[in-house]
Amino acid sequence: MENRTKKAAALNYKSGTDDVPHITAKGKGNVAQKIIEIAKAHGVPIKEDKQLVDILSALDLYQEIPHELYKAVAEVLAFIYKLGKKTAPEDKTAGWSAK
Repeated sequence: MENRTKKAAALNYKSGTDDVPHITAKGKGNVAQKIIEIAKAHGVPIKEDKQLVDILSALDLYQEIPHELYKAVAEVLAFIYKLGKKTAPEDKTAGWSAK
């Protein structure tokens, strides 16, 4: 039986301060729902990607994303930018969720 518990992970990147994006929040169930609600309330773009959120959820909080995830994260960030919903260039935040 498939696990339908919602998961969420959030990344943040500050140009000039951070070398790469890092995990700022992660959780499942009610915690994931709260992460998503907070992201929406602050205009943070959210992209559903089950495979990526599973990988990001396995990382430690504040951990920089590993080199192996650079391409996947860059593709999602590029998608978000194309939506025209990017944050200020010096502070980029994105969220992922999956069911």
